[in-house]
Amino acid sequence: MLQLISKWTPAPMQLFTTITVDEPAPGLKAIFGFRVPDQRSGKIELQYLHEYAGISSSIGLTANPIVNFSGVLGTNVLALGTDISFDTKTGNFTKCNAGFSFTNADLIASLALNEKGDSVNASYYHIVNLSTNTVVGAEVTHSFSTNVNTITVGTQHALDPSTTIKARVNNAGKASALIQHEWRPKSLFTISGEVDTKSIDKSPKVGLALALKP
Repeated sequence: MLQLISKWTPAPMQLFTTITVDEPAPGLKAIFGFRVPDQRSGKIELQYLHEYAGISSSIGLTANPIVNFSGVLGTNVLALGTDISFDTKTGNFTKCNAGFSFTNADLIASLALNEKGDSVNASYYHIVNLSTNTVVGAEVTHSFSTNVNTITVGTQHALDPSTTIKARVNNAGKASALIQHEWRPKSLFTISGEVDTKSIDKSPKVGLALALKP
């Protein structure tokens, strides 16, 4: 199936057009997009979806294009993915990330290498009690260039079917918490606060948020 979509965007005035070809081969989608009058914005993207794999690759329509590739391979339990961008003009990788995840009924664990290998991130999310939506989680990030570690731990708990509390703290001493109440379906009222435990003399931050959805 061939699909053409065009729309105007506000200042600077531009016409954004995409041409999509669905299923030229099983599981494959081809997308051609460009902005008018920006002649350098043209890009061709190919997407492939399978039950256990997903791949997206794109290339800019310029003399020295940037080539992007991202893909994931796995099952409902294990998954391995990567996201890469290569600048043909400079001959350098502008982005190079990779990740691995493990999922089962009550936990999700992941390990990711980001910033072209400069940082590694490990995270853990565990459902302690499904009936009360009690969850604990932790995230550790290490930067090889600065040798700095960032550690964050957090939790959430449902006081009742409509009210949830969340809290987290990191090794820099920043602690935050919020309470969120769904007073009607998809409409939320939230009170949040943050304090720097290493600088108690500073005033804590307090926020209010109201989200209304029809």
